[in-house]
Amino acid sequence: MGKKQVRQVRQQMRKVQPKQAASNAQGATRKQRERYVQSGGMLQGYAPDHVVRIGYFSAAVAVVCLLIVAALLILLPPIYGWPDAAAASIAWLLPIALLATFVGPGFRLALKDKRAEPRLVQGQLVGASSVSTSMGLGMLMVQTRGGVEQYLVPPARLKQVPGNQVNVVLTVTPHLKHVKSVGVMGQRMVGRVEPPVPTVMRRLQLLPLLTPLALALAAVIGDDAVALAPISPPALHAGLAVLAGTVLAAAVYGVSYLLQRRMMEEVQALVPRT
Repeated sequence: MGKKQVRQVRQQMRKVQPKQAASNAQGATRKQRERYVQSGGMLQGYAPDHVVRIGYFSAAVAVVCLLIVAALLILLPPIYGWPDAAAASIAWLLPIALLATFVGPGFRLALKDKRAEPRLVQGQLVGASSVSTSMGLGMLMVQTRGGVEQYLVPPARLKQVPGNQVNVVLTVTPHLKHVKSVGVMGQRMVGRVEPPVPTVMRRLQLLPLLTPLALALAAVIGDDAVALAPISPPALHAGLAVLAGTVLAAAVYGVSYLLQRRMMEEVQALVPRT
């Protein structure tokens, strides 16, 4: 093989390597999302009984939405026609889809956790905080044989956790990873000092809850407001209704994305740099 051929092969290898790195990064991100969903998503860390109650409430909301869909399909066709009735009903399916996406996985895991035995996690305390991105939960970091693991813990169970490095024993449910108890092994030599919680963290906790609600309200209000307006012909009326709901929902999603990005930048700016 000549020198020219060797240079060509090296150039091809340089071109291929960045693509492989990008594909590996995408695969890692996809695996993180899968692990997040498998652990209950936004309901990870909460008590199974609490998640089950949220699931029952969500099911009741879904039933109400289905009743509204049925009422629209019965009342609107004689006035505006079937296309407009169908367009007005579609928006009420969005809350059901959002509840199934955000609550459904956690509800199934909560039912499993109620029948399963909790497991013990033992390791060295790395850090603890009474606040996290999940509302009403703190965070505990433990060094185990498998590496550093993070758990969402109710703040009341973190009061006995000291500020020095000690061994801790956690009782954790296998699916939602709800910490039922925290035990400290060894002497509690240094008290843990809790800094004041920044305002941006409080806002960041509310964002995952308010975004789906605002998204559903925007779609329903935009769709049904146009659907109930006297517009003809019926096909144009239905298209404008769906378009209005889609545009408002997309605008809410865009604003929520920008707010979340800005808040995350503010949170990262609070982290001391070494």
